[in-house]
Amino acid sequence: MKNILARGGIEFLAVLLGITISLWIDKNNQNSDLNNEIEKVHSVVELEVSKLISYTQSRIEVYAKQFAWQARYAGADNTLGLGNVNFIDETNNPIGVDMSHPASLDDKPVTELHLPKGKKVLFKFRSQDVLHSAYMPHFRAQMNCVPGMVTQFAFTPKYTTEEMREQSEVMDKVRGINKIRSEKGEDLYEFDYVLLCNKICGASHYSMQMKIVVEEEEDYKQWLAEQPTFAEKL
Repeated sequence: MKNILARGGIEFLAVLLGITISLWIDKNNQNSDLNNEIEKVHSVVELEVSKLISYTQSRIEVYAKQFAWQARYAGADNTLGLGNVNFIDETNNPIGVDMSHPASLDDKPVTELHLPKGKKVLFKFRSQDVLHSAYMPHFRAQMNCVPGMVTQFAFTPKYTTEEMREQSEVMDKVRGINKIRSEKGEDLYEFDYVLLCNKICGASHYSMQMKIVVEEEEDYKQWLAEQPTFAEKL
């Protein structure tokens, strides 16, 4: 909670500073040289605050295509490299990352999502083909994935996967599901967070699922450190 309040305070002060400087410039616009210097200072402050804010959250790109999800995490620079369908190579670069961009090579491609409990996560979404909708029902979060543009949302996971499995409401639902599955001779169900597609995007729309694991921050950091970068995969 303290981290969230601190980030909110930084963002508020940055916006307030920008508004104050802009109003002061408008009121004293007779001195163009002074205005130029103030605008330069404003730009520098805005850039540094943006960098500070960016390092307070994980950055993940989720890539949609018929009929699967793929994802990558920002590397040590906490900046995602650029992506474009023109760079797609189904063998070595299936999500079209621009490998010439300086922020790309330390990005980490993954097959499932891991999120740190109590830490803000910023998701960016792209689509290769048609309109998809990234739906994370347990987080009450949804965002359209639109070909040709990047969309985004952010949230802070509250409970780990293990903590959710121990909640009485979840345990009751799991028991109910497994009673039916047991009677049918099917595999038993275990709760997991999941990413789904909530737009009918074609014949195999139902197969667009990706597992999400929420864990303590130290476990998350260890998992992320074990994931190879694009540079290591090439």
